[in-house]
Amino acid sequence: MNKKTLLLTLVLLLSFIQFGYSPFEEGMFPLSELHKLDLKKAGLKIDQNEIYNPNGTSLVDALVNVGGCTGSFISNEGLIITNHHCAFSAVQQASTPEHDYLNNGFVANLHEQEIEAKGLTCRITDSYEDVSDKVLGAVADISDPSSRIKLINDVMKNVAAEAEQKDPSIQAEVSEMFIGKTYVLFRYKTIQDVRLVYVPNRQIGEFGGETDNWVWPRHTGDFSFMRAYVSPDGKPAKYSKSNVPYRPKKFLKVNAEGTNEEDFVFILGYPGRTFRHRPAQFIEYQQKFVLPYTSDLFEFQNNIMESAGKKNKITELKLATRIKRNANVLKNYRGKLQGLKGIDLITQKQQEDAALAQFINGDVEEKAKYGNLMSDIDNLYKLINGDAKRDLWLNQIYSSSNLLVVSKNINMFKNALTAQPAAQKQAFFDQNAARLKQILSNAYENYETEVDNKILKRMLTDAAAFSPNQKINAVNKITAKASSNESAIENYINSSFEISRLKDPEYVLNNLLKSPKNLNEYNDGLMLFERDIAQQLTELKTEKDRRDGLLNKLMGDYVSIKEKFLKKDFIPDANSTLRLTYGYVRGYWPADATYMKPYTTIKGILEKGSSGNPDFNYPSQIKNLWEAKDFGAFVKKDLNDVPVSFLYNMDTTGGNSGSPIMNASGELVGVNFDRAYGATINDYAWNESYSRSIGVDIRYVLWVASKIDKADFLLKEIGIKMSTKN
Repeated sequence: MNKKTLLLTLVLLLSFIQFGYSPFEEGMFPLSELHKLDLKKAGLKIDQNEIYNPNGTSLVDALVNVGGCTGSFISNEGLIITNHHCAFSAVQQASTPEHDYLNNGFVANLHEQEIEAKGLTCRITDSYEDVSDKVLGAVADISDPSSRIKLINDVMKNVAAEAEQKDPSIQAEVSEMFIGKTYVLFRYKTIQDVRLVYVPNRQIGEFGGETDNWVWPRHTGDFSFMRAYVSPDGKPAKYSKSNVPYRPKKFLKVNAEGTNEEDFVFILGYPGRTFRHRPAQFIEYQQKFVLPYTSDLFEFQNNIMESAGKKNKITELKLATRIKRNANVLKNYRGKLQGLKGIDLITQKQQEDAALAQFINGDVEEKAKYGNLMSDIDNLYKLINGDAKRDLWLNQIYSSSNLLVVSKNINMFKNALTAQPAAQKQAFFDQNAARLKQILSNAYENYETEVDNKILKRMLTDAAAFSPNQKINAVNKITAKASSNESAIENYINSSFEISRLKDPEYVLNNLLKSPKNLNEYNDGLMLFERDIAQQLTELKTEKDRRDGLLNKLMGDYVSIKEKFLKKDFIPDANSTLRLTYGYVRGYWPADATYMKPYTTIKGILEKGSSGNPDFNYPSQIKNLWEAKDFGAFVKKDLNDVPVSFLYNMDTTGGNSGSPIMNASGELVGVNFDRAYGATINDYAWNESYSRSIGVDIRYVLWVASKIDKADFLLKEIGIKMSTKN
C-alpha cells in the first residue's frame, strides 16, 4: 500500500470513528423523514432543526424549484443560483443573432438591465401534509382497477383543490410517495416573474459539451444567476417593470473557502423520478424497450437538427434547447443501459423477487393475502411488453413533430367549438382563441420545416414496421394499399407538407384563427393524421386505465410485503418533491487501478483545450489568468489552483440540477449539476462504490464572476469576504 492510499484509508477510518459512522444506505429523504436521521453523527455542525423547522425559518425556506431544476436564494434581494443548463432555454429565447447571450453570456450590472427569463417560474415549498388515509380510504372497497385509479386521481385533485380554496395564495399538489400506498399534500408558493442576472460564456457554462457530459473528470462552470420579482405589495405577479425583488424568508450564506476531501456535505433539492422499489419486470422493460428506443430516436433527431442548424444562426439558436435536452437524455439513457448490464440488475432483482415469493409462500397469512402477487405482476408486464413498441411510439410522436402539436391543439379547439350551442360559439371562440394562439406560438418557436419533415418520416417508417398487434392506425391508412411502405410514406410526407398551411405561423395565427368560420372550413392531411392518432389513444385509454389501476394496487402491495420481509421501512422514490441527501467529498475507483480524485482545476481546462476538440474551447482570459497565477482569494492551496468541479457520494438524480451543496455549517460551497457515468443508474439502484455526483465548486463560480466577467457586484451582494484562508 503506497503512502497516498494509506493516508486515504486512515482518513476514512478516522472519520468513521469520529462520527460513529457506519456505511449509510441510499437516501433521498423527504422532509417527513428527517427526524429519523442523526446528522450530527454524520458530521453536521448546526442544529438539525436549522435544516427543516416546520414551526420556524430554516434552510428549506431558501430552496426553489425553477424550470424543473433546483435553485437557492443567496441574498435578501431574491438572487438565485442554479445551473447554466437550467437557464439555457430562457437564455436561448432571449438571444438573437445580434445579441447572442447563449454563446457570449450575459451580465446585468443593474436591476434595470436584468432580462425576463421567459418560461421560468420559482416554486417554493410552503408546507406538506400526509393525506394517505383520505386518498386510500376512498378506494378501500373498490376492486375494479380502472375505477380505483380514476377515484384515486379524482381524490388527489379534490384534496389539492380544497387546499387552494382555503388559501388562495398557494398552489397545492398531492404527490404519490409510494405508488398505491402513501400520498402527501404539498402546498407551494409560485413566483411568476424571474429574470436573468448573470450567465457565463457558453464555453465556460457548457465546457466539455457532450464529450464530457455524464463524465468525470469535469471542468464545467455549470452555473447561472437569476432573480425573483414580485409586485410592490409582495405578492406573486407576472413580469412587470414595476415589480420589485422578492425578499425570501431565508437565503443561504455563501462560503468562498469551499471544501476539502472527506468534508461532510448535504444537498436540498427536488430530485425528479427514481424507481428503486420496483420488481425485476420493470427493470427489464426499461432495459429492453424504453432506454434503447428513446436514446436511438433522440440521436437521430439531433443529427437532423444539428445539420439544419449549421445552415444559419437563427436556426441554430432556435433548435439549441431541444438539441441540448435530447443529448442529455440519450447519453444518460446509454449510461443507464451500460450500468444496468454492468451490474446485471435484472438478475439481482429476480433473485430478490424469488426470495420475496418464498417468504410469502412460507407464511400462511401472507400467502392468503399476497399469494398471487408475484404472478399477477409477471402477467401484467407480459401485456405491457407486448405493446411496448406501439406505446413508446405514441408517447414520442407529439414531441417529435411540432406540426402535429399544432394540429392536435387546433383539432381539440375545433372539437370544443363544435360542441358549443350555436348561440355560444362566437363567445367561446373569443374567450379561448388568445390562449390557443399562445400555445401555438410556443410550438412554432423551435419549428423548422425540414426538421419536422425528416423526423416525422422516421416516425412513420418505424411504425410501418410494427407487428400487426401493435399497429398504428394512422400509419396503416398511409401504407395499406401501397406496394412499398417507403414510397408511400415519402409521398405522404412530401404532399402533406407541401399542401399544409400549418407550417406558416403567420397564416395560422392571423387568418385561420381570425374567426370560427375560417377555422371550421380548414382541414388538411396533417390534421386528419393527428385525428386518427388521437382516436387510437382514446380507444386504448380504457385498457391503459385498467393496467394503471392494477399496477397501482400491485406496487403498493409489493412495497408493503417487501418492507415486512426485509424488516425495514423504505425511503420513498423521488417524485420531484423536496428531499435531503448527505455524504462526503470523496473520489472513487470506477475501474481496476483507476482512482478518480475528487477535485479538478483550471489546469485541466487548459489540458483539454489542447486536444483540438471544439467542445474544449475556452475563453482566452482563462489561460492568461492561470499563467499569471491570478487566483485571488479562490485558490485551493494544496492544489495551487482554483478548483473547478468536485465529487461527492450523495444520492442525486434529475431535478437535483442546481441544488445547493452545503457544508457542515449549512453554507453553500457548490452547485450540483451532474453524475459520473456509472451513476446514471441511480434512478434504479444506488451504491456508494460507484454512485458519485458532480458539482461546480463555489470558488470557480466566484473566480469566473470576478476575474472573467467583472461581476463583482454579485460578490458584494452575496457578502463574500475576500479571505485567502483555505
